[in-house]
Amino acid sequence: GSITTADGSALVKLGNTTVICGVKAELAAPAVDSANKGYIVPNVELPSLCAERFRSGPPGEEAQAASQFIADVIENSQMIVKEDLCIANGKLAWVLYCDIICLDYDGNLLDASVFALLAALKNVQLPLVTINEETGLSEVNLKQKNPLIIRKHPVATSFAIFDDTLLIVDPTAEEEDLATGTVTIVTDEEGRLCSVHKPGGSPLTGAKLQDCITRAITRHKEVKKLIDKVIKSITPK
Repeated sequence: GSITTADGSALVKLGNTTVICGVKAELAAPAVDSANKGYIVPNVELPSLCAERFRSGPPGEEAQAASQFIADVIENSQMIVKEDLCIANGKLAWVLYCDIICLDYDGNLLDASVFALLAALKNVQLPLVTINEETGLSEVNLKQKNPLIIRKHPVATSFAIFDDTLLIVDPTAEEEDLATGTVTIVTDEEGRLCSVHKPGGSPLTGAKLQDCITRAITRHKEVKKLIDKVIKSITPK
């Protein structure tokens, strides 16, 4: 709830890496081929103020790759089922614009982005919307708000790989630069694998990958506990 103008927001710090996520909800007509589904539009921004390596202007390769990764996580984990965002079949649905902005970049952007997204979505309160039968227009009741239905809680855990002999969890920017590769494992609360993101770099043996997955499942429990604790503390009694 760190951005008062957003429908849901969260600020996450992992070491020095600081990421803020704001969710804006708008009403739109669903697509013709999926009349019973809403939309989720994630966007990761790496402005020039967060690190010297980024330039201002259109989104660079790293920001685009991160946005695509977030979109894949939302899709694969089914954290939000798009049918839940539909208000009236074929007529009206919610669009969730999830803007993830990095304020300070010191490595491990993907973990921080997934945490911020999950926490921000859990913070969203949407007003009750009904369609007037007579006029066919939508009516918004701002007094009655409901939280989003979050079906799964994906959490990302990133590792820096050093020649398949050494793995470092939650790498800093310096460790990422020195590493021979990185891998990000996304799991949900049932310990199921939602995504494995390994952009090139040195190969990883099956045993090492299994080790990463086990560690990711353990870390999920810690992060979930933390998010629940924070959300409980800001929920009005």
